Amino acid sequence: MSDGGGRHSRHAAVRRRSRVWPILLSLALVAAAVGGGLYLHYSSQSADDAVDAGPSTPAIDLAARSAAVNQVLQRRAQAVLTGNEQEFVADVDPADTRLVARQHTLFANLRQFGFAKLAYQQLAQQYDDAIAQKYGPSTYLVAVAMEYQLRGIDLVPVRAMLGYTFSRRSNGNWMMVSDSDLDKRLPRGSHDEAWDFGPVLVKRAPRVLVVVEQGQATLADKFVAMSQNAVQAVSKNWPGGWNGSGVVIALDDKVVRGADYSQPKNAEDALAMATFVYRTLPGEVTGEGERTDSYVVVNPYNRTKVDARTLAHEFTHVATAPYGPYAPRWMVEGAATYVEFLPMAGQKDLAIAQYRLDVRTKYLAKATALPADATFFDQADSSYPLSWLALDYLFTRFGGTEVGTLYRELASLGVTQKDRDRIMLEHLGMTEAGLFRALKAAAAA
Repeated sequence: MSDGGGRHSRHAAVRRRSRVWPILLSLALVAAAVGGGLYLHYSSQSADDAVDAGPSTPAIDLAARSAAVNQVLQRRAQAVLTGNEQEFVADVDPADTRLVARQHTLFANLRQFGFAKLAYQQLAQQYDDAIAQKYGPSTYLVAVAMEYQLRGIDLVPVRAMLGYTFSRRSNGNWMMVSDSDLDKRLPRGSHDEAWDFGPVLVKRAPRVLVVVEQGQATLADKFVAMSQNAVQAVSKNWPGGWNGSGVVIALDDKVVRGADYSQPKNAEDALAMATFVYRTLPGEVTGEGERTDSYVVVNPYNRTKVDARTLAHEFTHVATAPYGPYAPRWMVEGAATYVEFLPMAGQKDLAIAQYRLDVRTKYLAKATALPADATFFDQADSSYPLSWLALDYLFTRFGGTEVGTLYRELASLGVTQKDRDRIMLEHLGMTEAGLFRALKAAAAA
């Protein structure tokens, strides 16, 4: 956008981008799944002793089945790590040529990511009568956890979820007959990783990994350069530093890792979203799961509008993702916007003093409280600037160390408003309401 005089106004662009929804999306992996009467769950019954639900299931040694399927999964993981493509597809139904072709593409994609660790683990058996009818009475439909660690990217191993269908052949071997039967029943984001689509191109730099469509090397180089600047900015400016990495997924697909750009509002307004990566899946240890990181998914409709500052915003979400899910939205988005606006290599410095004045006169003067979680994105035009103003005040008055500590405690312990007020009183001597009054007083001074 321009300011009418032919000069590009950064803060005019910022105000337009205040409508952006860089939401941290999670996978609700323990939930009733729609369709087919299927319920995806974690049960106390392991895959080793699960009971077949089909009424016409033949006598099957369940321990032998579990062991055989484990061997298939182990062979596939080892094949990726060692680069053995034939071993990767050896247990795939050769009669299904489309499935085999998808698996070859998957292998080529996975090889580019550079896994330090990779394993597949059976979770709970599922049952769907239509699928059993299709593949026969020995059908074994199972949710699978993919545990992996990207070399130089993931600080610890992380987990994702997918689903496979196996069937026992006449020779007694168990063969994968489908990799997608569970997809529509799995929670959002499952089996929608960057490697799950068509052929991709992966490019790396220190602490950076970028994924684009195959053949888009120029775009990949652009995102690598921007990501490096953004990683450096967050590492420098976030309290206590940040030693994580930036993963940027910029594919043509509209739904990736739970970032859904098929939704009209997201498609129009969002530039990018940080999507959670889990150390343990929701429901395994805690209801919310243990977050360890985030990967950034770029909106394919607005890809050309993303710059290093956009990525710095999202990487701040990445840096704070492990803290927990309970920080107020004004803290989450305000912190990311605060870092986004700071001086950054390769980016023109912003007129922060003028922007602070603009926010006070245009938004703070009309506000009656800090942006509420429930209406934050409905009122995004004012929510983002006010949240930035709150963090600008906190960093200026209390310093980065105190703000970082406050964020960590709010994110991990601020479950209720009472909890939030108690934590803020301990660290700042004021509640959220008191912080809003302080913002008003500072504007009037």
